[in-house]
Amino acid sequence: MSHTSSAVLQFPPATAEQSRDYMAAKLRYHADAWDVAEDLRNRIADIVVIDTRSESLYAQAHVPGAINFPHRLMDAQSTAHLDRSKVYVTYCDGIGCNGSTKGAYKLANLGFTVKEMLGGLDFWMRDGQPVAQGSAPGEWAADTPAIECAC
Repeated sequence: MSHTSSAVLQFPPATAEQSRDYMAAKLRYHADAWDVAEDLRNRIADIVVIDTRSESLYAQAHVPGAINFPHRLMDAQSTAHLDRSKVYVTYCDGIGCNGSTKGAYKLANLGFTVKEMLGGLDFWMRDGQPVAQGSAPGEWAADTPAIECAC
């Protein structure tokens, strides 16, 4: 059977095993807003959420409990206080911003374990997750209802 007329099949698909391995690798690098919200709601102590944007944008709205650590300020000295046993989940504005990628890169380059939150604060708010305001991280309110994942 020829697939020359198919744009999708112009390049043959990977085997099931190759697809499984590739998808597992992607999940090692990323989390989505719902996953992060669930871990915050459940008070998972193994993750630290980092907002890589500027202080002024952080003050306007951020993930409750996220610390503000602009990617431009990350270096060996400024990260010396971070706990290397944690997994750091970085985010920025959204898909049009690469601050979370730059932050994750810098942290990984310094030996930290990282994941990037897909869609940033934009997708977080689209999902209807709560936000905190001001310069303090705030915290996840115990009475915050779970939002059902639609996927």
